[in-house]
Parts: sequence; C-alpha cells; structure tokens
Amino acid sequence: MCNGAEINLVDGWNEPKFHEQLVKNYTEMIPKVAAAGYKNLICFSGNRRGMDDEVGLKNCVKGLNVIMPLAEENGVTIIMELFNSKIDHPDYMCDNTPWGVELCKRLGSENFKLLYDIYHMQINEGDIIRNIQDFHPYFAHYHTAGVPGRNEINDSQELNYPAIMRAILKTGFKGYVAQEFIPTYENPIDSLRESIDICDV
Repeated sequence: MCNGAEINLVDGWNEPKFHEQLVKNYTEMIPKVAAAGYKNLICFSGNRRGMDDEVGLKNCVKGLNVIMPLAEENGVTIIMELFNSKIDHPDYMCDNTPWGVELCKRLGSENFKLLYDIYHMQINEGDIIRNIQDFHPYFAHYHTAGVPGRNEINDSQELNYPAIMRAILKTGFKGYVAQEFIPTYENPIDSLRESIDICDV
C-alpha cells in the first residue's frame, strides 16, 4: 500500500478547498506508483467539520473523478481507508462501510476501492464477517489489530481472527492482509510471527 499523495488524515477529498492540492499530488504520484511496480495508493475522506454525509459524498466524487482516468490508465487502484471516529479519528467522515461502499458505487471504477480496517470497523460498527461477505467486492486491502487496544490479535482481545480470515479467504480475495497492530511483546518479531500463524488458515 503506497502513500505520500495525501495531505494528511483530516484534510481530504470531502472538502473542495483541498481538491487542487490533492489532484496535483495524486497526478504526480500515480505514475510513480505504477513505475515502481505497485498497484495500490491510499487516500482519505477527511474530517466532517459539520458536513452532511451526502455533501461529503458529492464532494469526494467530484474531486476523485479528476484523477480516476489517470489511475485507470496506469493500473493503479486508489484506496480510501475506513477509520473509526469513536476512539482514534474523531470526526473522520469515511467511518462506516455503507458510506464507503456508496462512494465506490458512485465513482463506478474498478480502480477505486476501500481499505477495510478490521480494527477500526469493529469499533465503529461491528458485524465484521457479515460486512466482509456482503461488501467484499469493494475491499482491496485489509488491516488487522486487536480490539480493544490495537495490539496483538491473539485471545487477549475480542475478535476471532481465524474466523475472519476464513471469511476473507472464502470471498476469493487474492490481495494483502496487513498486520497493523502495536506490539506489546518484548520481541516484536514474536508478535508478528504469532499473528501470521493466527491468520494462516
């Protein structure tokens, strides 16, 4: 998952005043991502700042439509990450799966998808496996972390990651599941090794 074109996590595509800078950034970065042999480039909705969901959708569509032809031409998928707005990213707009999926539908491009962050979505909406089953065509990348705490994904937390991984596998997903947790073990490599074993279903 490449980054570097976004402004930051709070100033995103839902706000037209940032479109000029974002279009410039993504227009420069998309060909670089492709030339380096990568396929995915992250983006963010930005914070609400009192904005209505529908207005945010329309603004995102207007801005993202400018860069989507270039993304398609270069074989790069622009991927918006779903964050929780309850704990870690207060006021973030793309904080639920239906909103993100609606944005995908309105853009109507196979080169725009979502990053389904399992940690964030457990906090904001739960029902992880059902959402994976129902909306997987719109997910191009997954992140893990334990809830609560954002730490290891073992039995110290509430999510059943082997079952979640089986659900992802059943969709035919061929992309990446990234281990994005904060290790607590003395040796972080032990944390990573354990998490890979948990996900190896």
